[in-house]
Amino acid sequence: MQFAQRLDRIPPYLFAEINRKAQKLRAQGVDLINLGVGDPDLATPQPILETMHEAIEDPHTHNYPPYQGTIAFRKAVTEFMARRYGITDLNPETDVISSIGSKEAIHNTFLAFVNPGDYTLIPDPGYPVYKTATLFAEGTSYPMPLKPENDFLPQLSQIPVEIAQKAKLLWLNYPNNPTGALASLDFFREAVAFCQEHDILLCHDNAYAEIAYDGYQPPSVLQVPGAKDCAIEFHSASKSYNMTGWRVGFVVGNAFGIQGLARVKSNVDSGVFQAIQRAVMTALDTPRENIEAATAVYKQRRDILVEGLKSLGWEITPPKATLYMWVPVPPRYTSQEFANLLLDKCGIIVPPGNGYGASGEGFFRLALTISADRIQEAISRMKASGIHYP
Repeated sequence: MQFAQRLDRIPPYLFAEINRKAQKLRAQGVDLINLGVGDPDLATPQPILETMHEAIEDPHTHNYPPYQGTIAFRKAVTEFMARRYGITDLNPETDVISSIGSKEAIHNTFLAFVNPGDYTLIPDPGYPVYKTATLFAEGTSYPMPLKPENDFLPQLSQIPVEIAQKAKLLWLNYPNNPTGALASLDFFREAVAFCQEHDILLCHDNAYAEIAYDGYQPPSVLQVPGAKDCAIEFHSASKSYNMTGWRVGFVVGNAFGIQGLARVKSNVDSGVFQAIQRAVMTALDTPRENIEAATAVYKQRRDILVEGLKSLGWEITPPKATLYMWVPVPPRYTSQEFANLLLDKCGIIVPPGNGYGASGEGFFRLALTISADRIQEAISRMKASGIHYP
């Protein structure tokens, strides 16, 4: 037996490799502090759990769900988008689809729109699925470098015209993973105009829409006039409501984009369990103060980490959104070398920046998904090991 040749082109998934290494070290008795994976450690809010318990008892939730999600779920999504962003032109029949988290919907979008040889425009550094899904679809990814001097925004005007004319998808992700960067509505207007000019489907991965601090509220690309003519937006309950294991989200926007995604999904999965859809309907109606209670915890951890890194010589601007901090490695190390140093000397797991793309070299990512005490312990271990910046 042998694997299909396409698997030879797929690199090992970054977090799968990190998890394997962590398991091996834990088996050896090493006390690891995992600052690597953005998996919220907070509990799913109680009202969501209560809805789920009730829904499980209802036998009407036990059969196959509609592929696009129940109409009640899709209406709840359009009502949420209207409340949260003031977007009132979404049709629940044509402009919304449920998803098994963001990851599967992102992957399936490539299968729906990318032919062999087509280009995809993907951020670098960026969520690794953008690149691997391009490979599965036998397309060619064109990396858009995200540089600190450009506020980690892609320079769309620098994309060669011949590449843009062959591109099917443009991927954006703000608030951004891994950099924590933000995008304004002015930037989204530029992206919408670019995609309209070149007949490209704009795909905005908005998985961190509700994880924001210091009064900041991330926008939706669909707030841009005309965006629905060329854009779809991916939302996930995973980070916003501490529901990573539930595997549920939704995609909204351009009806043709939703139709393409639906055609793939109807052939590869059977939809989201209806009880979970009901639970997410409760989540979408969650009062802001409940969400802010969770983000206050992350903000406290962020502030502890920022102050700790400053004490070690780093000059850090606190990120205003996401669960991550994107931190430069000391100049004498590569990203991988510094990640290995933290693991070997401190028992701290972090992903190296180049794991997110070539432009991530020189950085590492920290996640705010462990307790404040463990974050303080990580800083103490770094100090004790003489790790500092520069």
